[in-house]
Amino acid sequence: MVARTNSQPSADLPAFRVLMGSAVGVALAQGVAAQPAPTAPQAIPPAGAAVQLPPISVQGAGQGGYQATVPSLPKLTQPLLDTPQSISVIPQQLMEDQGTTTVRDALRNVPGISLAAGEGGAQGDSLTLRGFSARNDFFLDGMRDFGSYYRDPFNLNNIEVLKGPASIMFGRGSTGGVVNQVSKQPQMAPIMAGTGTVGTDRTFRFTTDINQPLTNIDNAAFRLNLMGNLNGISARDGAEYRRFGIAPSVTFGLGTDTRLTFSYFHQQEDNTPDYGLPWLFANPAPVNRQNFYGFQNDDFLRTQVDIGTIRLEHDFNENVSFRNQFRYANYQRAGRITEPQVAYAGINQNTPLNRITVNRNLISVFSTESFMQNQSDVTVRFNTGPLKHTVVAGIELGRETSDPTRVSYTGVPTTNLLFPNLNQPFTFTSNRISTQVTTTSNSYSAYFVDTIELDEHWDLIAGFRWDTFYTRYKQAIPPVVNLSRTDDMPSWRAAIVYKPIQTGSIYFAYGTSFNPSAESLSLAANTASLAPEKNETFEIGTKWLVNDGRLTLNGSIFQITKLNARVPDPFNSAFNVLGGNQRVRGFEFGVAGNLTEAWEVYAGYAYLNSVVLESTLPATVGQPLGNTPKHTLSVWSTYELPWHGIEIGGGVQYVSSRIASSTPNGTTGLIEVAPGYVTVQAMAKYPISPGIELQLNAYNITNTKYYDLLHPAHVVPGAGPSVLLTTSFKL
Repeated sequence: MVARTNSQPSADLPAFRVLMGSAVGVALAQGVAAQPAPTAPQAIPPAGAAVQLPPISVQGAGQGGYQATVPSLPKLTQPLLDTPQSISVIPQQLMEDQGTTTVRDALRNVPGISLAAGEGGAQGDSLTLRGFSARNDFFLDGMRDFGSYYRDPFNLNNIEVLKGPASIMFGRGSTGGVVNQVSKQPQMAPIMAGTGTVGTDRTFRFTTDINQPLTNIDNAAFRLNLMGNLNGISARDGAEYRRFGIAPSVTFGLGTDTRLTFSYFHQQEDNTPDYGLPWLFANPAPVNRQNFYGFQNDDFLRTQVDIGTIRLEHDFNENVSFRNQFRYANYQRAGRITEPQVAYAGINQNTPLNRITVNRNLISVFSTESFMQNQSDVTVRFNTGPLKHTVVAGIELGRETSDPTRVSYTGVPTTNLLFPNLNQPFTFTSNRISTQVTTTSNSYSAYFVDTIELDEHWDLIAGFRWDTFYTRYKQAIPPVVNLSRTDDMPSWRAAIVYKPIQTGSIYFAYGTSFNPSAESLSLAANTASLAPEKNETFEIGTKWLVNDGRLTLNGSIFQITKLNARVPDPFNSAFNVLGGNQRVRGFEFGVAGNLTEAWEVYAGYAYLNSVVLESTLPATVGQPLGNTPKHTLSVWSTYELPWHGIEIGGGVQYVSSRIASSTPNGTTGLIEVAPGYVTVQAMAKYPISPGIELQLNAYNITNTKYYDLLHPAHVVPGAGPSVLLTTSFKL
């Protein structure tokens, strides 16, 4: 029996194909688009002398700047310099200089992040942050972005990575931190920009960025961002990625006390996904990195993301402001993906590779997730005697749903480990719906954070949040299962900041977070009775502005502990208990900004010492946490040459060895390990004429053969050498 399932959710991408057909070879570019201006004046003056530092704009290499000074989240009221938390900001200029086409690639710049492969039931972006999974910790403008899709940065002004438990700001999750994507916003300055890109990895891509003040309405502007993308993966057969996106937004009241913004984001994909190679005993299978074990003509992942947001901001006076943000998001997903797994029966470590069979494990899922939330918060500044307070308080109400249906197949043909046939048609003997689930979660939250300026040198920060997270779960396929769970959880945050001089700070911070059993909108009989996992962090850090304020230096030492991790019940393996303990200790440092007017740098290093301290599984105790390398290093630098406006740049990324999971493989009894690697990138820019520029990016120029994305059941090789040529314009 031969099957080609093409009737699943709307993902034939007609708009994408039309736009790509007309755009290939066209030189459009957003590459040198100007940074958006603030949507309103700084009506509420920051407290404290150090906060009076203006944002620094350096017209050096790249013209946009790698240095960030102010966070986007209204819950963070101080400049980054005085915010007692490690925060890495990936600016738009850095993404443009690196030719970044995915959020996943942008995150490679952040020390402490290690990318992961797609989960069995959840595809799209996945990563660990400071040793703990952050797959469910993506946010868009401060609101959860739950969908399982591959995010494109075409509508992003920057990406903020806030590290360490932070449930006080974000609710459930955030054990290792969160990734907050910051959207481009309308502004009064006109923009007409775009990019057109072609590449040796079969890349054809365009973006446009148009911003225009509305002529008939005072203080209003409209912005439109578009993207079309088609690419393969260098040195990887089979995989192909096709995306289209559109993001219109309009703001009324720019520069006034009251601002109202309507925004919409749409992205859809039609991919032939890549689940890479199988593990062979304790290592990635030693085969040609081009080997593709799926069905190239029949595997697919189709997603459609629609996010609508309304934001109202009002400044009552210089001391009181109000903000309300409402969002509804819908995420559709349809996938049938092949995961290669070695058939271990009858083989050993001396068996020739050409005699080893690979089973094709079909992961088939069709689902719709929805997200609806309203956030309201107020910021108030007042004095109590000599103490200056900045208080942010708010409430959040949300409803999330998920209804995945999974299909299992029997009789799927196997293939040979050494010589897989990617053109083999997908066939099967039988199929059936294995699970059909409906989950609904309601959340109610209230929080309060007070930043107290004791004097010009000392700040105290104290905060509290209360979350109620209620979930109903139903499995419709017999045996029918109905589960529910309510969690009421407090979260805390406390910090002290010492500012010896205006351009430096030293801080100590403590924070907590929690992970409920239904965190990923799913429950199971073995976890439904369990209270949330609890996490805490201690961090000591320092931040400095040097080189006349044009360069930011930061460093921190930290410890994150998961106090009661879920582990199997030693008396009944069908259930879990909260009997585990996991810890990550480490340090990191970073630098961002200008060394000279022409020389710019963005770099960071993190050391993570992770360990399973307690578990009911003795084999895991003493092991490091899965996908947590001890060392991650990223360095990127650009230099503007003194003639013809030519700019050159390059970088290095290093990830040390890491294991796929702390738990040994259930078949081999071994812990799977991927070796460390170093990759090298380079860039050159040449201005053709005012407003038009050519940019050449080269990736993995040393042709390093490495393993990029880890999962306990498969491992995805990194891309081989490739080159992208981009033409950009800004009028």
